Parts: sequence; structure tokens; C-alpha cells
Amino acid sequence: MREPSDTGPGITGGGKPYLNVYGRRLSSPQYAGRVTAWPVSGSDRGERGWRPMESVAPAQAGRAPLPAPRRMPERHSVRDQVLAELRDALLAGELPPGSVHSGPALAARYGVSATPVREAMQLLAKEGAVEVLPNRGFRVVCYGERELAQIAEVRMLVEVPVVIGLARSLPTSRWEELRPAAEAGVAAAAAGSRAGYAEADRAFHRALLGLGGNPHVVAVADDLHRRAQWPTAGPVQAPRPSLSAHAAHHAVLLAALGGGGGAEPLLRAHLASCP
Repeated sequence: MREPSDTGPGITGGGKPYLNVYGRRLSSPQYAGRVTAWPVSGSDRGERGWRPMESVAPAQAGRAPLPAPRRMPERHSVRDQVLAELRDALLAGELPPGSVHSGPALAARYGVSATPVREAMQLLAKEGAVEVLPNRGFRVVCYGERELAQIAEVRMLVEVPVVIGLARSLPTSRWEELRPAAEAGVAAAAAGSRAGYAEADRAFHRALLGLGGNPHVVAVADDLHRRAQWPTAGPVQAPRPSLSAHAAHHAVLLAALGGGGGAEPLLRAHLASCP
């Protein structure tokens, strides 16, 4: 069977532009009125030939998006559940800094296969909670006072200019919108759950920075905030504040932001001391 080429007559009819074997549209007038076609292998037709583009899947032809899946694979659901449990265990000190854990051992602890555990631990490694040990498993990262100070310094560089800039422009009513998030933090601290307060604390700061309308700033700050919450390896010179004290500081900060003055030193002190 003779195959069409860039210079040959090709397959005629249909009134559509012609594409060569690389899928490029041929603009020369001599190809006007020729059908768009794609090369196919012998396994498709029993011999090498050409298939009209109409027979290509709609998504490949760019005509319609793929339908949404009816449900995501179960493996990812298990991974997310394991990830949440591991975060809670890290914050509660059940997996102390410096300890080493294998994928199979953690899988046995949660009653799942090793695959979702490894995937969850890989995500925790990206969050700075653990480090990968080839052929051994994962070691919980040891944060010290120096690392916490470095994280706090970067958080100040990201958050302080945004929040202080908003304090100069937003009306008091906008700061009051964050009152429920501050109260949720107080409730989580009163419950005594370090993991619960960690999420409530980050939710407050996401809402705070979200007023600036830049989701990239929110994402970067939230990643730094999560790293600041991981337990430290031993005592530090400046003890971390209690959950209740830190939660109460959110309301004080909102009052200062709404009042138009004195917010910057309060914000810096707040970022420097993450429970």
C-alpha cells in the first residue's frame, strides 16, 4: 500500500487540512481538501496504513476532556489516612526525634501494606519531618534550637511584610472575620491535643495570609509553619509556649491589627515561638 507523504497526494476527501506523519498541519494550497490522517502500525490494520483522525480518541484529538473518575484508587485513600496518623504520632512524640522506622514495621502497626506507608513517609520527608535511609527505612529528623530559629527567620521574611501591609489597608471588619479561626485554636488547645492545635494554628495563619489574595505566599508559609511544629530533639534554651498561651496570642494579634498599631512586634514574637 502506498503511504502518503509531505509531497504525495495523500488521502483525499473530507474537506479538512492534511497532517504529515509527525502530526504537523500542512499549509500549502496543494493539500486543500484532504482528510486529516495518522499513520498506524500493522497490528492496527494488518498492514501499515493510515487512519483518519476521527478514529482517534476524543481526548487525543483535543475535542473533549476525559470524564472524571468515579472514585480514586483505594491505595491513595489508605496513604492519606496513614499520613494523618503518622503526623499525629510525630507531634505526640510517639515517634521521637532520631528514631528509625522501617516501612514494614510501620505497616504492621497500622495494619496496612508497606506501599501506602512508604508513600506517606516520602511525603513526610518532603515536609522535613523524616529523612530517608536507603535500605533501612526512615529516621525522624532532629530539630534543635538553631533549626527552629532559622525557620522562624524565614517565616518572618514571608509573613510580616504581607500582614503589616494588610494592616495599613484593611478595615477592622476584615480582621474580625478571623475571630472564629482564633476561637477554634483556643478550643483545640483546651482539648490538649497537640496535633489538633497544630492544624488549628496553621488554619488561622492560612486565613490571615489569605486576606492578601496570594495563594503562593499561603502555600510557602504553611510549609514553613508545619516544619516549625515538629518536636525538637531535647530541651532548648527558650522553652516553647504552652498550647493555651499560644492560642490566646491570636486574639491579641487580631486586636492589634484591627487597632492600627503595635502589630509588628507582636507578630514577630508570635512567629518566633511556635509550640
